[in-house]
Amino acid sequence: MRHVVFNSKGGVGKSSIVCNLAAVSAAEGKRTLVVDLDPQANATHYLLGPRARDAKPNLTDFFQETLGLRLLTSEAETWVHSTPFENLSIMASDLGLAELQPKLESRYKIYKLRKLLDRLDAFDVIFLDTPPALNFFTTSALISADSCLIPFDCDEFSRRALMQLLEAVEEIREDHNSDLEVRGIVVNLFQMRARLPQQMVDELFEGDLPILEPYITASVKMRESHQAHCPLVYRAPGHKLSQQFRELYATLDGPR
Repeated sequence: MRHVVFNSKGGVGKSSIVCNLAAVSAAEGKRTLVVDLDPQANATHYLLGPRARDAKPNLTDFFQETLGLRLLTSEAETWVHSTPFENLSIMASDLGLAELQPKLESRYKIYKLRKLLDRLDAFDVIFLDTPPALNFFTTSALISADSCLIPFDCDEFSRRALMQLLEAVEEIREDHNSDLEVRGIVVNLFQMRARLPQQMVDELFEGDLPILEPYITASVKMRESHQAHCPLVYRAPGHKLSQQFRELYATLDGPR
């Protein structure tokens, strides 16, 4: 199963959701891969810390190779790197991805990522992290995935953009990937005691949108885990956020 986490708005917690769900999957014994398609490389640094700079070859190198005149010759596993966490691997990113984007768009390389992932049979679950824009890398991820998760941070700008996001995913499904489905909206950074977040979530329910539960609450523990380069299920397994991610993963892993 391949899950892409996508929102064109920054700061909604895409990388945190990707890495923590992937960590839960790996902790449950599933061979799990994170694909970091964001040039900011937040997922790469979250999982690898100082080792991120040594994660070569990375996806910048992969996409550079697709621009060559000859067919791809590298083994698919060439681009995969282990993390300090058992069963959890990553295809790493760096700022070089952004420089390649215009060339990749002009050469229509949007199917190359899916072909690469199709060549990998070593993983049970794949999570794809995306940049905060509907660009070449996000489109490539949506074409490659089975399931789309949309983070929602209970912000007015996120609410206004949500329908556009859903329309964009539907267009990708119709034009490029008939297997893609919106698995659900992940309510992130939720403040339980504040009235506005609950009001916004209630409005989503009224619109008959697929809201996943549980909600992921706001906590300084998440920032601490970023700083420690260690997902919550490993750093604070008993914390409520860790349990929320376990329950959310169980929702994804269960029947649709």
